[in-house]
Amino acid sequence: MASVIKAVTILTVIGVCACQQLKGNQEDPCQTKARVVGDQTYCDRYWECVNGQPELYDCPNGLVYAGKNRGVTEGCDYPWRSNYCDGKQQANPPIGTDHCDWLYGIFGHETSCTRYWTCWNGTATEQLCIGGLLYNERTHSCDWPENVDGCQKHPLCNDDPNGNVPLGKSCNRYWQCQGGYPRLQRCPAMLVFDRRSLRCVVPPTEDCDVPSTIPPPIQEVEEAENIPQNNPKNRDSNFNNLPPGAIPVPFKGKSRN
Repeated sequence: MASVIKAVTILTVIGVCACQQLKGNQEDPCQTKARVVGDQTYCDRYWECVNGQPELYDCPNGLVYAGKNRGVTEGCDYPWRSNYCDGKQQANPPIGTDHCDWLYGIFGHETSCTRYWTCWNGTATEQLCIGGLLYNERTHSCDWPENVDGCQKHPLCNDDPNGNVPLGKSCNRYWQCQGGYPRLQRCPAMLVFDRRSLRCVVPPTEDCDVPSTIPPPIQEVEEAENIPQNNPKNRDSNFNNLPPGAIPVPFKGKSRN
């Protein structure tokens, strides 16, 4: 009889503790259709209904809760992508590794304006902004130079901040410096870039014959048409502007119960 009373007492205590966890304005995930809700106080935590009981989970370090089936992994996203943390705070402090302020995130390069790091579970992958773009720490993306404050001029434009610079051995592509920053350009059809006059001219030149009418490789087209992630042309992307190196992978937060 005593053992039965003890067992009943233990179950009662467990039930009370579970109820205390959802006191206040915290929504019960088991009472919602999604079965998952964000924590009312911390933007990097969320509640999920498991076997009929609410359980508290943490997002991966550096990410915050965005909503079920949203974000980059398990409903969690980069905090700068939206106002996820308005009126809330983050429960967990940053866990840093080489080049990563948090285990997950996108961070500026220590010495370069054209490079940056994407961090996934503490592993940093170096990325490069092409087409004359620079890394913008505010938007966490490659952007036009005039939108990036405090960055040094590009060495390609040291001789002439507003001149043209040859691009390797290419006959129809070249760098156009604007205020000290290079932008990738292509000569109009049937013209070639002259390395002496540094402009597009009618061929042949000393280095280039009549340009081929064969379409350029896909990689060249991508580089020539490279535009910032916040350009209206990119708003309909099915990949949510996921940066290079940040690949969604299955991840289950650690339960807090």
